[in-house]
Amino acid sequence: MTIKPLADRVVVKMVEAEETTKSGIILAGTAKEKPQVAQIVAVGPGGVVDGKEITMYVKVDDKVLLSKYAGTEVKLDGVEYTILRQSDILAVVE
Repeated sequence: MTIKPLADRVVVKMVEAEETTKSGIILAGTAKEKPQVAQIVAVGPGGVVDGKEITMYVKVDDKVLLSKYAGTEVKLDGVEYTILRQSDILAVVE
């Protein structure tokens, strides 16, 4: 199954957080922060949303920086995705 987002929605897969710190300390599962970097899996077509023309600036395979608790988490075929609006994306990571 695939996810095809509508309007200005974007589907992302979170990039796993580091399990050790730079100094080599291994983090317990509860000490890890929610990852904020994600890879885009699918992008909606844009169009008119709430009376405003929306142009999509991101594309599939871009790495992006998100707000900590942005979007809606869904699980499909055992893989967790987050669906959010393009406006919830803070930046593209290069």
